[in-house]
Amino acid sequence: MLLPGSKGWIKKYFELVHRKEITLEIPLFPSDKQHLKHLIFSQTGIVFGYPSDFIFAKEFHSRENKWTFDEQLTFLLFECHLYVYVSNGGIIDEKPDDFIQSLLDFYENHSVKSLSRILTFYLKESPDEKLEKLLEKRTEIRKNLLENAIWVNYLSNTFVYLDVILYDEFLRTKRSLELSNYDTYAENALYALTLAAHADGKIDLKEKRLFEVFLASAKIPEKKKEEIENLFHADIPLAIISKESLKNELFRRFLLDISVLTIFATHDDTHPEEKTYLRFFCEYLNITDTALNETLVMVENFVLKHNEEIAFLANSNSVEKLYGNVSKRWINILGRNKDKLAKELQQSKELVFLIKKSTRHELSKEEKEKVKTQFLDLVKSMPALAIFLLPGGAILLPIVLKIIPDLIPSAFRDNELDE
Repeated sequence: MLLPGSKGWIKKYFELVHRKEITLEIPLFPSDKQHLKHLIFSQTGIVFGYPSDFIFAKEFHSRENKWTFDEQLTFLLFECHLYVYVSNGGIIDEKPDDFIQSLLDFYENHSVKSLSRILTFYLKESPDEKLEKLLEKRTEIRKNLLENAIWVNYLSNTFVYLDVILYDEFLRTKRSLELSNYDTYAENALYALTLAAHADGKIDLKEKRLFEVFLASAKIPEKKKEEIENLFHADIPLAIISKESLKNELFRRFLLDISVLTIFATHDDTHPEEKTYLRFFCEYLNITDTALNETLVMVENFVLKHNEEIAFLANSNSVEKLYGNVSKRWINILGRNKDKLAKELQQSKELVFLIKKSTRHELSKEEKEKVKTQFLDLVKSMPALAIFLLPGGAILLPIVLKIIPDLIPSAFRDNELDE
């Protein structure tokens, strides 16, 4: 049995890989690999420090198991690092020593000084056992800082995703993290949260508490934390976010993710000023409107899926209002791709038949699964539609079924009906 938190679980993981009980296969969209990485990581929930799903060992997340929340997050961090390694050309064979050593080398170069002490302390242990201890340490959070904020349960180390971003950069650039290190990224992320909280001209209690969660997660010097905390109520300029850090696409998308979470998860509705700010912020980050729509869907979907599990989200946006927003995002995204989508659908007659059927009758569980599987096949040729991979794909399915028929040219619909 695989149990993160018990010694030897990484070795056990790769034994399961060797026995093909876990398959290290990743989808590939050659046009934009970083875009795909962001979508995959968004699906897992690690962007917000929440283990919503795993990447390779998905069945371990769905099973009834006794893993603690921290163990799930540690396991997810490990799989995200593994995904980064494989997606950057790394090969995992019967002996995954190169991956383990690569990750240890990364953490030895990490700007957080305590990590090198951890590696030295466990000097006599095997590389995989050192990595187990290190990953466990990375998912910890100083919970005493949040004792009075019971509403944040299940939203712990929200900055653990920065490790994934930096490991990806470490592999792609083949250099240490002297310029774009953890401290710089964490500070800029906190600035982004501050700016988002000020977007409507006022800061409410929920925004302040969300900021406190991220602040507690940031493993930066206490003196720097105090400085940033003091700036939270100040009117800071957008230029405070370092342009150097914005060279990393995954980090740019992360800044937008947490900014949208701050705005959408702390209000019953967004204010015009906040919508204007998000567009302006995207311009500063050099992020397209399509990417903004993807992020809005992802965050709204995350809140929909986990509002009952995360107390902080429970009293936020109403489910009905969020469903309406998600539907509008899908109309915008699908609308921009309707011609290409219609062309692709001509090759999927069964999918079109089921879509048409759904407008008149409730689909069976098997039929819904067929629609989802075939729609994911279309995603491979249209990365812009890959938001269907985001958390809560099943929630989006009925919305998609109602939207798609209106986007298919009428002549094509008539022909399909005859068949």
